Amino acid sequence: MSEMDSKQVVDLLYWRDLPRTGVVFGASLLLLLSLSACSIISVISYMTLALLSVTISFRIYKGILQAVQKSEDGHPFKMYLDKDVGISSELAHKYGDTALVHFNSLIKELRRLFLVEDLVDSLKFAVLMWILTYVGALFNGLTILILGLIGAFSWPVIYEKHQAQIDHYYGLVNKQVKDVLAKIQAKIPGAKPKTE
Repeated sequence: MSEMDSKQVVDLLYWRDLPRTGVVFGASLLLLLSLSACSIISVISYMTLALLSVTISFRIYKGILQAVQKSEDGHPFKMYLDKDVGISSELAHKYGDTALVHFNSLIKELRRLFLVEDLVDSLKFAVLMWILTYVGALFNGLTILILGLIGAFSWPVIYEKHQAQIDHYYGLVNKQVKDVLAKIQAKIPGAKPKTE
C-alpha cells in the first residue's frame, strides 16, 4: 500500500473527512447488516436494482430535460463512460506479488506452529484456537465482521481522546501477562524463554 493510500485509510478511520467516512462506514455497515438478514444473491440483486433504478431514472430525466429545453448536452454519464475502468497488468502483478509474499509467510508460520518448532508458541496458538471455539459458538463470522467494522471506525477516535489512560492500563495488563507467561514458561520442561 502506498503512503497516500495509507494516509487516506487513516483519515477514514479517524473521521477526518466526515462525509467520506460516513458514506464508507454507512455503506459497509448496511452491506454487512443486509448480508446477515438476506442471502448474498438477494443483497447483490437488490443493490444492483437500486443502483439501476437511480441511473435509469436520471438518464430519462436528463433526456426529457434536453427535449424540453431543446439542448444537445449528450449522454449524462458520458464522462464516466469514457473513463478507463480496467485494472492494469502492472497493478495486478504488484498486488498479486504482495499477496503471494503474505501467503508464503502465513504458510511458513503455520508450519512452524503445527510442527512445534517452539513449544510455547504452539501452546499459545492452541489456547487461541480453543478460545476461538467459544467465540465461534457465540457469534457467527458475519457478526464478528460487523463488530470489527464498528470497532475499526470507533476505536481510533476513542484512543485518540483517551490515549493516556488507555496506555496506562494497557501497560499494567501487559506487565501482568508477561509475568504470568514467564511463570508458565518456567514450569514447562523444554520451554526456552524468548529474548526480547
